[in-house]
Amino acid sequence: MENSKVAVLLCGYGEVDEYDEFTEYNERSFRLLVSKSIKFPDFSIPFLSRRLERQQRKEWHAANHYHSPHNEIFERQRAGLEVELQKRFGEDVAVFKAFNFVPPFLPEDVLAEIRSLGYERLLVYPWLVVDSVFTSGLALEQINEALAPDPSWIKGMRYLPSFWEREDFQDRLVDLIDESVAPLLDRFAPIQIGVMLCLHGCPLESKGYETGVRESTALYYGLQEKLIHKYPLMTPGWMNHPVPGKWTTPDVDQAAENLITLGAKAIAFVPIGFVTENHETQLDIGYTIDKVKDKVECVHAPTLNDDPALLEMGAQWVAPLIEELRSV
Repeated sequence: MENSKVAVLLCGYGEVDEYDEFTEYNERSFRLLVSKSIKFPDFSIPFLSRRLERQQRKEWHAANHYHSPHNEIFERQRAGLEVELQKRFGEDVAVFKAFNFVPPFLPEDVLAEIRSLGYERLLVYPWLVVDSVFTSGLALEQINEALAPDPSWIKGMRYLPSFWEREDFQDRLVDLIDESVAPLLDRFAPIQIGVMLCLHGCPLESKGYETGVRESTALYYGLQEKLIHKYPLMTPGWMNHPVPGKWTTPDVDQAAENLITLGAKAIAFVPIGFVTENHETQLDIGYTIDKVKDKVECVHAPTLNDDPALLEMGAQWVAPLIEELRSV
């Protein structure tokens, strides 16, 4: 078939690599992300961005000049998914990455590249656990803005919603949780081990938008159902942002104290709301561990990152949509 090439646009947040990039990143975040739940006067955003930049610079400096691994891991995920897809479709399928907040990979820039390379079929693939206005919604908003001047070059498009409810994904998370708890079992009874499943925090009020709280809660209970018989002390731990408003509870600090109150002698912190390591999964969970490590033994599990099983599954999830696009 003539020009059956398909561009897969893998969408993520992206994180800053250098301190001096914080202000620009924050301004994009305030305009696109935070404004969905809190209304800021436009004139205040540059001031708030600089104020937050100073706080972040201090925080990352205190964390031994922290450097986020997110972008490097995301690139490995992109490349791994492309390898898996090209095993099936050959070089007619390529995977591109787009970041919500980090140039030169903003959706408008990447879509221009995709068009220049002659692609007319596009599969939008948010590489995010849960669909919400704060995750995949941001990518769709930016893609729509980029396409607005001339959408005519798109001859076919498909979209894959986030993958929290997929059985194979949940089963891989169950294995990750078992792997994380295993080192504790030679010193503690299973009933003494608290298992905190860390989820991306959600504001409870967001101008009527879907925030992801429903899907995240369902993911937690889906995993709880599979694991509660082995690990009775299990709780969600919401990783909320330090901005005004009502947020999901219990947050990770409160969840840890709850487990300790119920008799936990060890806690496994497992970030299930993310598949790419970032400052939240590393620094924020680390802050909670620092607060309780004198009371309980702590295990800090990684995200799945470029786990081969995850990348193989991720390719399988989009393959049917690619088949559709190739026949358009």
